Amino acid sequence: MSAWVTYVNIGAHPDFVAIWMHAWLLAWPAAGIIAFISGPFIHKLAHRIAEKI
Repeated sequence: MSAWVTYVNIGAHPDFVAIWMHAWLLAWPAAGIIAFISGPFIHKLAHRIAEKI
């Protein structure tokens, strides 16, 4: 996801990989924290939805 967003923002830049890695390093901790906090709720919601199917 971070590669796609970086590409959309800057295109095929000569330093794409370096810029992408910087974006990834910033995004990864935020994504981890959000997943850790919201994970149990999403897990329960998925089970409720699956029970109705």
